[in-house]
Amino acid sequence: MMLRETASAEHAAVSQRFFKTGPGEYGEGDRFLGVRVPQTRKVARRFRSLPQTDVLTLLTSKFHEERLLALLIFVSQFERGASEDQERIYSLYLEHSAYVNNWDLVDTSAPQIVGGYLLERRRECLDALAKSVCLWERRIAIMATFTFIRQEEFEDTLRLSRILLEDSEDLIHKAVGWMLREVGNRNRAVEEAFLRKHGSMMPRTMLRYAIEKFPKELRAHYLKRV
Repeated sequence: MMLRETASAEHAAVSQRFFKTGPGEYGEGDRFLGVRVPQTRKVARRFRSLPQTDVLTLLTSKFHEERLLALLIFVSQFERGASEDQERIYSLYLEHSAYVNNWDLVDTSAPQIVGGYLLERRRECLDALAKSVCLWERRIAIMATFTFIRQEEFEDTLRLSRILLEDSEDLIHKAVGWMLREVGNRNRAVEEAFLRKHGSMMPRTMLRYAIEKFPKELRAHYLKRV
C-alpha cells in the first residue's frame, strides 16, 4: 500500500487547520496529503528497509505525511541498526532538522533518535539545541530527554527546563511541562523540588502541564504562586 493511495482531500483540510498552517501560525505553509497516521505507520512498516537516500527524499518533501513517513522509517532503522548505523541516522536527523518542523514530527522521532543515541553519550549538544532560534530544535532538545526520563535520569530534563523557562513559544511551554510531569510520574520529590525553586517563574501553560497529575489541592497551591 502506497502512502498517497489513502489520501483524502477532506482530511487534508482538517489537518491544515489542526496543525496551524495559516499565515503567522507555527505550521505556516505546511501542506498535507490527507493521510491518517495509522495508514502512514503501515506504510512505514512495509518500507522500513528503504535506502537512506530515499528516506531523505521523503524527509525533504513538501508534504507533511511524507516527512512523517521518513521519520518513522528512520526510527525503525535506528532501533534495529548497529552502532554505526545509529550514528549516521542521528547525524542525518540533525543535519535535516529544518524538515522536522512540527510538533508531531518532533515527538515521534526526537526521543528515539536523539535521546536514543545520546543515552550512553555526552549530552552537551542538547544545550545548543535548547538555545536555538528554531522552535523545533528547542522542542527536539527537551523531547529527547524523554528517553532519559524512562531510565530514571532526570538532570538533563531539569537543566533544559531551566534554559527554556523564559521561552516565548506555547509549544515549548507544553513540551517542558509534559517532560516535568513525566519526571514527577517517576519521582514526585524531584519534580516538586524543581517547582518550589522555579514554579513562580514558569509560564502558566508550562506549570499546568507539569502539575496535571497532582491532587487538586496541590495543583491549586502551585497555581497560586504564578
